[in-house]
Amino acid sequence: MLTHLAIRDVVLIERLDLPFSPGLTVLTGETGAGKSILLDSLGLTLGDRASAGLVRAGAEQASVTACFELASDHPLHGVLAEQGILIDDPRDPLVLRRLVATDGRSRAYINDQPVGVALLRRAAGLLVEIQGQHEQMGLADQSTHLDLLDAFDVPPALRADTADTYRAWMEATAEL
Repeated sequence: MLTHLAIRDVVLIERLDLPFSPGLTVLTGETGAGKSILLDSLGLTLGDRASAGLVRAGAEQASVTACFELASDHPLHGVLAEQGILIDDPRDPLVLRRLVATDGRSRAYINDQPVGVALLRRAAGLLVEIQGQHEQMGLADQSTHLDLLDAFDVPPALRADTADTYRAWMEATAEL
């Protein structure tokens, strides 16, 4: 769960610390209120493309930090462990940080360890789902269906039985 977003020197924002509460978060507001700047900032920490245009005029660099609370069995722990990034205490937050220089070059960090943007993107897929206007079509993406079903805490034995039944059905269909 996203618990905190810290934005420094991004577009018009000099400094913003935004705490989040558990549950659904909805950003609403008039056109021009800054919703897109918030989402673009969060997107930086999730591996979106960085550009020099995001750095506030007069600043040396932009910085965005997103803090997440992870359950001890969250699948991201395994992904991070593969990269040598461990969270020792489950009460400690996962911290994603992105710095963007005025020349457009960026640096990415997970828990203050330098990482590639590809790892941020991989983490993003396990951490956040951002739905904008007209983005309900993401439900049509078949690659997400198993993850949605697994989110309902399907017992492993039932999952294995279903996979075996599906394989048997596919083999029988192929023989026809």
